[in-house]
Amino acid sequence: MRPFAYERAADAATAVALVAERPGAAFLGGGTNLVDHMRLGLARPELLVDVSRLPHDTIAARPDGGVRIGAAVRNSDLAADPLIRERYPLLAGAVLAGASGQLRNLATTGGNLLQRTRCPYFQDLTTPCNKRSPGTGCSALEGFHRGHAILGASERCVAVHPSDMAVALTAPDATVRVLGPDGERAIPVGEFQRLPGERPDPDTVLAHGELITAVDLPPLPPAMAARSGYRKVRERASFAFALVSVAAALEVRDGVARRARVALGGVAHRPWRRALAEEALAGAPAFAQRPAGGGPLRIAATNGPGQAAPFRRGARRGRAAPRSVAAARRVPDGVAPRGRRSGRGAPGRRAVRCGCPAGRAHAPVAGWGAAGAGGRGAVAVSLRSGPPRGCRGPS
Repeated sequence: MRPFAYERAADAATAVALVAERPGAAFLGGGTNLVDHMRLGLARPELLVDVSRLPHDTIAARPDGGVRIGAAVRNSDLAADPLIRERYPLLAGAVLAGASGQLRNLATTGGNLLQRTRCPYFQDLTTPCNKRSPGTGCSALEGFHRGHAILGASERCVAVHPSDMAVALTAPDATVRVLGPDGERAIPVGEFQRLPGERPDPDTVLAHGELITAVDLPPLPPAMAARSGYRKVRERASFAFALVSVAAALEVRDGVARRARVALGGVAHRPWRRALAEEALAGAPAFAQRPAGGGPLRIAATNGPGQAAPFRRGARRGRAAPRSVAAARRVPDGVAPRGRRSGRGAPGRRAVRCGCPAGRAHAPVAGWGAAGAGGRGAVAVSLRSGPPRGCRGPS
């Protein structure tokens, strides 16, 4: 680790001024991502400005029924806060699905949004990576790409954003509040992270010297909050990043879905809001076995320009997915089913042996990967509410 200077800012304006005037300066919050990158040689700041003790560590109700979360609120405090657990259970669940208890005690709300990709090539200084060293190439296009982007990628980069919290903030349309040299501004969380395009090295739309001060959550109707949740599929039960995740909320009246919010994680450079899925779910029977058309509900046709991941050699990516987007109600956290970990081929609609008493095999309700005429990376989601009663998931 290279030597660096350290300053503790007395207030947000001082912190912004200190970083803005030095191109090699960076903010330091919990440090759970930045310090690791400094040790690896990925980040080499000349000055660290400590903002962890600024008065941005509170969670407060807003007059409109929403909530403001300070940027310095620790992840563990956020997940345990009664206001968050009552009004935004999908957010509490997403925070608890990330990292470990020790890391959540240090990590902050602002830092969680700013964490960088965990692409192995980005963290390996011996390999080409456009995000780390622009113009050198993307090793993942012809290398190991399980867990990389299937939406919004480009020939320059196929990395994904690792945050669980960001996905749960995207579903209810949260807003990120920042302070910079030119004053304050508000950024919709769905626009906070950039897509790679021709320049994948900047992760966010923040200018140098801009500091996250808070995240504002709009009010989520109680009926929708009651049927909301976060579902994450990963290769082990804890301390693992999502192969795919979904934050969803559904408002149901008289057995009919009136409104829906759906955001996907682990599939792109930023959380992926699915407006088409929300429109299709609105007005549909909430507990139907399948949509009225009889087949799965296709919510993403990703074979358009700049959409499908540009993996070479005709490679396909296998991903396990949640049993149901519409049933993000109380489905327990998931682990990728056995037989789908090689990354060599799409899971399609194959049956998965589960832990039912009868040992039955159930076809997966949602499939990720190549989808024939639907285009590589198409996503199919059923309205089914989950496996039969007593199912304990894949064995």
